[in-house]
Amino acid sequence: MAAVNSARQGAERDVPFQLRGNSFTMMVLKVIDPASPEFFPQLSVKVRQAPNFFRNAPVVLDFEELTEETPRFDVAALVTNLRALYLLPVGFQGGPRPVQEGALASGLTPMPAGRAAKMEAAARGAEPQAGGSATGGSSVPAQPIAPPEPIYRPTLVVTEPVRSGQQIYAEKTDLVITSPVSPGAEVVADGHIHVYGALRGRALAGVSGDTNARIFCHSLEAEVVSVAGLYRVAEDFGDDVLKKPVQIFLRDGYLHMEPL
Repeated sequence: MAAVNSARQGAERDVPFQLRGNSFTMMVLKVIDPASPEFFPQLSVKVRQAPNFFRNAPVVLDFEELTEETPRFDVAALVTNLRALYLLPVGFQGGPRPVQEGALASGLTPMPAGRAAKMEAAARGAEPQAGGSATGGSSVPAQPIAPPEPIYRPTLVVTEPVRSGQQIYAEKTDLVITSPVSPGAEVVADGHIHVYGALRGRALAGVSGDTNARIFCHSLEAEVVSVAGLYRVAEDFGDDVLKKPVQIFLRDGYLHMEPL
C-alpha cells in the first residue's frame, strides 16, 4: 500500500500543470463615448497621474452604456490605444452585438455579470417548473434552501508601519492599521479600511464589490484611493481633505470625500 501511495504521489508531482479557480481584482473602464476626441487625452492624463498604479493593469471594458444607435467604432483600435498607455484589456461586458463581435475578434474575453445579476439568475433557475416534472409525474414542492452561513473573519489589525512595496490584503474582513502607510505601499480590504496615521500609499476598500465599504484615515496623502472599483488619484483631492482626517465612501455612484 505504501508503494502504491508513493507511486501515486510521484505521478501527481509529474503532472505538468494544474487547473484551479481563483478570483482577481481588476479595473473596469466604462466606455461611454468611444468616438470622442477627448477620450484618450483625458484617459492619458489620468494614467500619468499615477503611472505605477496603472502600468500593466488588467482592464475590463464595460460597454453597457452603448446602444445600437452608438456610432460604429473600431474596437481593435481602442484596444491598441489602451495598450499604448500600458493598460492591458483582458475582457469586456455588455454592449450591442457588433461591439461584442469586435471585442471577441480583438481577443477579449466575455466577463460574467455582476454579483447581483448572478444571484437573480440563480434564483430564476431555482424556481420549480409549472405543470409537473419532465416525465409527466406529479410535481414535488421544492424544499426551501437555507442561505449559506456568512463567513466571519476577525478584523485584520496591523500595528507596524506599512513600508513601500508592501501589500496587505484583508480578505472578507476589515483592515485596521495603527501606523503610517508609506508611499508605494498598497492596503486592500474586502471591507472597510481604517488608517490611524498618514495614508500615503494606495488604499482600495470593498474590492469584492461592497459599495458600503469606507476608507478612514487620520491624514489623507494617498496616491490612489478606491471603493468598490471607483478610483480617485491624488491630483483630484481637494484642499479641504488633503492632509486632513477624512472618510471616503460611495454615494449615488460617485466617490465622496468628507473631513472627519
